[in-house]
Amino acid sequence: MLTFNHFNFNVSDLDKSLAFYKEALGLEPVRRKDAEDDSFIIMFLGDGKTDFRLELTWLRDHPQKYDLGECEFHLAMQAEDYEAAHKKHEEMGCICFENPKMGIYFISDPDGYWIEVIPTR
Repeated sequence: MLTFNHFNFNVSDLDKSLAFYKEALGLEPVRRKDAEDDSFIIMFLGDGKTDFRLELTWLRDHPQKYDLGECEFHLAMQAEDYEAAHKKHEEMGCICFENPKMGIYFISDPDGYWIEVIPTR
């Protein structure tokens, strides 16, 4: 039997991404791995409630913006207080798509990755 462990996003500015994920989603670093030659840093973020981790990978030798294609993949987070989360993300200016009919919306991180926000149902 296999279980979910983590999901990875490669990021161009680790500090900016860490600040975004803390402010927007309340995710905190739980583990860090630095390459001996300083070529990469891997930071695992957690929500403090589950064992699932978001892995942020920074690569020294990748200065260009990441090509996310059509961005048809995404991470989904469930909001205990959907209205408060929506208000916060609206104030942050990071909402990139809304589907009121489905009762969901998406935010975009500094590198353009989409995160779906769904209410507790």
